Amino acid sequence: MSWYSILPPLIAIAVVFWRKEVILALILAIVSSEFLLVVSGDGQSIFVTFTNSIERIVGVATSPGNSRILIFSIVIGALLAFIRESGGVSATVQKLMQVGVARNKKQVGLLTMFTGTAVFIESNMSVLTSGIVSRGLFDKFKMSRARLAYIIDSTSAPVCILILLNGWGAYVLGLLSNYELAQSPVSILWGSVAFNFYAIITLLIVLYTIVFDKVHGPMKEAEEELKREEVELDAGPIATKARFMLVPLVTLIASMIGFMYWTGDGVLANGSGSKSVLYATMLACSVAYLLMLKEKQFTHHQLVDIGFKGMGELLPLVSIVLLSLTLGASLKELGTGVFVAQLVGDYLPIYFIVPVLFLTGAVMSFTTGTSWGTFAILIPIGVPLIQTLGLPPSLVVGAILSGGIFGDHCSPISDTSAVSALASGCDLLTHVKTQLPYALAGGALALVSFFVASVVLL
Repeated sequence: MSWYSILPPLIAIAVVFWRKEVILALILAIVSSEFLLVVSGDGQSIFVTFTNSIERIVGVATSPGNSRILIFSIVIGALLAFIRESGGVSATVQKLMQVGVARNKKQVGLLTMFTGTAVFIESNMSVLTSGIVSRGLFDKFKMSRARLAYIIDSTSAPVCILILLNGWGAYVLGLLSNYELAQSPVSILWGSVAFNFYAIITLLIVLYTIVFDKVHGPMKEAEEELKREEVELDAGPIATKARFMLVPLVTLIASMIGFMYWTGDGVLANGSGSKSVLYATMLACSVAYLLMLKEKQFTHHQLVDIGFKGMGELLPLVSIVLLSLTLGASLKELGTGVFVAQLVGDYLPIYFIVPVLFLTGAVMSFTTGTSWGTFAILIPIGVPLIQTLGLPPSLVVGAILSGGIFGDHCSPISDTSAVSALASGCDLLTHVKTQLPYALAGGALALVSFFVASVVLL
């Protein structure tokens, strides 16, 4: 582990902001990471960098978990196309307005946030469900897709890490269970909820944005540009029946819960998120297909064309997800995360340890594009600090979890950002640019909160 291990993510971020091209940035970062692995390795020729980069992509794509994520990201395009072309989106928008739960911007925003909160079992499912429900409503009330992407992205991960009765909780609990501490891992994890300042502050900022209908910075520019265009973004065809959207959506949510129980052998928190979200999406897609076929408005061949067209629309974002996963795997072998973590140092004043853990988690998550990978690296560093220095366990864990989510929200190479853009129908760079000021504001407030908590509790 050396300073050069942070060069690939820095290259990716620089190219993103310079050329406004995510795929090129990720490819250059992967190639540079593989080049560094070659020159620091066992004497291979630098000319194998090209083939190693390709093999890294192949290795990531052939991993069962990653394959499920990629297939899900493609199939969801078919589901969205079926729902849109059936007229179900337009019908659902009208129905929600008629029953009085979506009559203005405030109600639409609250409905979006509530949907994302209710589906706390899996972050991708939270983003996907709330995105599908709210796309047409945001178009109807002239709210930008960038605002929708921000709300669903900034609701899903914070909610998942605060409620914890899901794969997120099981994952962190597994990491903590490897250590002998005075408190049980379960009590430490539940205690961290009150100290997860970034997640709490982020949800409050989202609520402020919705209740007061206030947007700032690039988000405000996106809203003003939408008003100037004066067009319906994606209202879809003439409204038919709301069931064309609601039945596949209910199938998606209900089967997701069922598959989580099934893959977890009856324990929801132990279920496989990647398996469940793929199975649920495939089932919902099949239900949407059968509903449309039964109405005899579409033939089988027309539905196949609609499905493939929808999948084709998402191929650029699926490519970004694949390359993001590849870069994460390459950086893990290069030791980028471990190097960043070591920057915490051994000589910090005790009051600064927790705030610096938060910042370290943020930098790691930002440069690697993964919050879970950040948790896996920083918890083994944070727990010994708890044991040797007597730091409050829940405060340390809360800082690590907060830092991981904060950096992920800011990162243009995060697969979570890509999925949020996919679910909302927003350009990825637009989503990152418009969300960044809100994430930075929440991060600054969280940093102050961690320092104050350290002073009070230590």
